[in-house]
Amino acid sequence: MTTTPRRHVLRSVRATADDSTRQRRINAKRTRLQAEQQSLLRWKSRLQRAFHAVEKQQRTISRLERELARLESR
Repeated sequence: MTTTPRRHVLRSVRATADDSTRQRRINAKRTRLQAEQQSLLRWKSRLQRAFHAVEKQQRTISRLERELARLESR
């Protein structure tokens, strides 16, 4: 018994996307990139404000703890 050779499936060559479609996709990606960059900048500024608020709270607590310890040691 001989084995039969595998058959090759012939597929048509995929047509490349025309230039206008490609340019439209590039422009859409650029627009999305700009929107994401703006969103990141907003989040970073919020995060920075929150971080500074936490630092301020920590300084206040440290100062109060020092003052309290100083008053209690008298």
